[in-house]
Amino acid sequence: MKADPKAVNTGTHFIDGNEACAEGAIAAGCRFVAGYPITPSTEVVEHISRRFPRLGGLFIQMEDEIASSICFQGAIWGGLKAMTVTSGPGLSLMMEHVGLAAITETPSVFVDVQRAGPSTGLPTLPAQQDIMQARWGSHGDYEVIALAPNSPQECFDHAITAFNLAEQYRCPVFFMMDECIGHMLGKVKIPAADQIEVVARKFTSRPAGEFEPFRIYDGDQPEMVRAGMGHAIHTTGLTHDERGYPAMNPQTQDTLIRRLRNKILDHTDEISIYEADQIDGSDVTIVAYGVTARVAEYAVHLARKEGLKVGLLRLTTLWPFNDRLIREVADNTKSFIVAEMNLGQMVHEVERASRSKIPVHLLDHAGGGIIEPETFVKKIKEVVR
Repeated sequence: MKADPKAVNTGTHFIDGNEACAEGAIAAGCRFVAGYPITPSTEVVEHISRRFPRLGGLFIQMEDEIASSICFQGAIWGGLKAMTVTSGPGLSLMMEHVGLAAITETPSVFVDVQRAGPSTGLPTLPAQQDIMQARWGSHGDYEVIALAPNSPQECFDHAITAFNLAEQYRCPVFFMMDECIGHMLGKVKIPAADQIEVVARKFTSRPAGEFEPFRIYDGDQPEMVRAGMGHAIHTTGLTHDERGYPAMNPQTQDTLIRRLRNKILDHTDEISIYEADQIDGSDVTIVAYGVTARVAEYAVHLARKEGLKVGLLRLTTLWPFNDRLIREVADNTKSFIVAEMNLGQMVHEVERASRSKIPVHLLDHAGGGIIEPETFVKKIKEVVR
């Protein structure tokens, strides 16, 4: 289906990544947001709160992030597309409800504008330290999808992608901006509504009494209901059967959890978004994401001017991690440099997926600032020479 033309702010805008994310969410059909103000994400909900009254949407400032992360899931089961917005300390508080969204298959979007931590850390300065928290922060075996945009334009475009993926796979989707991207001003082109593809929620057409909310009748995912459709259903964080009722036995646990994981892992190639530049035959390939990938792009340009054979692999989809992609790149380059504004998170996935085919080097940063282009070039020379 197409976006609602009344909601799409068509035209060319000069806005920051946080505002672009808000516009993308609105274009995707988001009409409910629950959140608690936290630097550096607050502009997302400020923009939402200005736009929603004209669209019939609702923003609620909750008392804290715990309340926010359960409130917006209630809105989703009420039939709305919804999201919550936070930064690292708030995301830590939301983790139990990430697990709830996973086991209840609630199509939910968590926007995380990352800042330097741990704890209060550097509230106004950037980092990429929440990558593993997004994947492993809640307990148990489950899968999520996580996207890392690297420009205000991508904040608009991939906010729509995030909502579409949430509906398509019925799982938590993380939108992992960093402070630099959230506050970066840039030109954002918002197309006409009829050019924006929006995935509609798949509501059941089955009559009350003949519908089980976690049974797959057609396609890859269960159908949904909303409050008021006349269905008496049960949703619980407990291990449940296809009716949604607790089923406390190992067989049901194994069947349920494997399905929740495989519905994402089996579609990794379809979910994966990335850009590969001049990897074949390179002496080293830089793997980066978010604002670090923007700096890496310029650093690669500088290194190539000096005659160095450098490739760049920019990851937009961080989770599920594309092992196949990394192995293919490892077959065509001599080494990896993984660049991150943390002390080593995604580098471990690259090491694991490459299966020791080639050396994997880390270019790290503890947060609070970007990795400078000259630092990239120095590291490239160390690895190549």
